Amino acid sequence: MNYYNEWDEFAAEWLRELIRGGFIPDGEVDTRSIKDVEPQDLIGFSQCHFFAGIGGWSRALQLSGWGPDRHVWTGSPPCQPFSKAAEKRQGKNDERHLWPSFFQLIRQCKPSVVFMEQVATSIKIGWLDEVQKDLETEDYSVGSFVLPASGVGALHRRSRLWIVGKSESERFLLADAIEPRLEGRILWRQNSQREAVNRYSGRRGSTDCEKGFWEESKEVECRDGKNRIIPTQPELYPLVNGLSARVGTVRGAGNSIVPQAAAEIIKAYMQIDENQK
Repeated sequence: MNYYNEWDEFAAEWLRELIRGGFIPDGEVDTRSIKDVEPQDLIGFSQCHFFAGIGGWSRALQLSGWGPDRHVWTGSPPCQPFSKAAEKRQGKNDERHLWPSFFQLIRQCKPSVVFMEQVATSIKIGWLDEVQKDLETEDYSVGSFVLPASGVGALHRRSRLWIVGKSESERFLLADAIEPRLEGRILWRQNSQREAVNRYSGRRGSTDCEKGFWEESKEVECRDGKNRIIPTQPELYPLVNGLSARVGTVRGAGNSIVPQAAAEIIKAYMQIDENQK
């Protein structure tokens, strides 16, 4: 059974529809703030997704072959305190900086593996330093990577910081171990959307993650004046009232991760974990 924590009712209803449609595993959708979640509330759940959005991490686990009963926690804390698109970047002083609340649950429940995502600009503001320090004090090995969506064939850059935390007594360098496994499978760190499009056109259909997903896509104009390309696969259009409208689609997709990118991080970790056994 999965646990999905998402305070936004719009996204929460989207999650429920994805569950009903069989797109993501069955589970409980909790719309409380993460600040109100207690460790005892998570007993019995094999996979816990915080700041769940529209289920991107759950989908990424499916794409990577992570078993539905294999324990894991995921989280994409709000990016507004650190994002360039935000009107005021207050960093750790922003009330939406919810890593401390997420960390308290991690500290008390000690999940064996945690996957996280954040905007890449958070590195400059010290978010990664705080996360790594906190996790290491609880005996987690931590690996971090900046991987754009264009690295898996998306037609936009969308650079994101990806973090893996593994709880263990014998520590090892996750970043040094995982990065070489990413090099051979992704279009690594493209400098522009145009380069991503050109390189992807030459590799289209070369992997299961890439094949067909971005074939049908459309360009939408966003509030920041930029145009972004989003896929139009059925997974983005569950049958929820209002979601067929452009505003609903952009709202949901704009706050979600790219599951294909997350899946590459997960698969690389799985290879390392298997070699460690």
